Amino acid sequence: MIEGSMDSPAHLTDQEYSRLLTLRTGLRQLLRSSERRAAEAGVTDAQHQLLLAVRGHSDPDGPSVGEIAGYLSARHHSVVQLIDRTEQLGLVVRRRGEGKDRRIVRLMLTEAGRRTLALLGAAHLEELQRLTPLHSVLDSPAPVPQTG
Repeated sequence: MIEGSMDSPAHLTDQEYSRLLTLRTGLRQLLRSSERRAAEAGVTDAQHQLLLAVRGHSDPDGPSVGEIAGYLSARHHSVVQLIDRTEQLGLVVRRRGEGKDRRIVRLMLTEAGRRTLALLGAAHLEELQRLTPLHSVLDSPAPVPQTG
């Protein structure tokens, strides 16, 4: 339950509920499309998210396992298992840190990982274009609870 919702529930207009429905429906469509396209590329949606987290990370040495866990909002041990499966597919490699702390493991994409991510990235951009109406929902002012 949303914090404070029982004490002072928000009074939304029909238009605001409609905007919320449009947003949630569009997000679900994007997620389902993402899952389908990932499966077509031979990876799970979580593996696709892992590839994206590695590629999108700003440090050229690659993200650490802990940073990946943060990107995926997942627990460290779950991410290690995901990395294991993705590494077995030849999409990522682990590299030991070369600086002061050699305990840090960083991830890099392999050539196969880069190709897979590029394929999925292009498909996702197409899907985002199809869902352009979501932009208008997001650009609209946020619902303001009405006091009773």
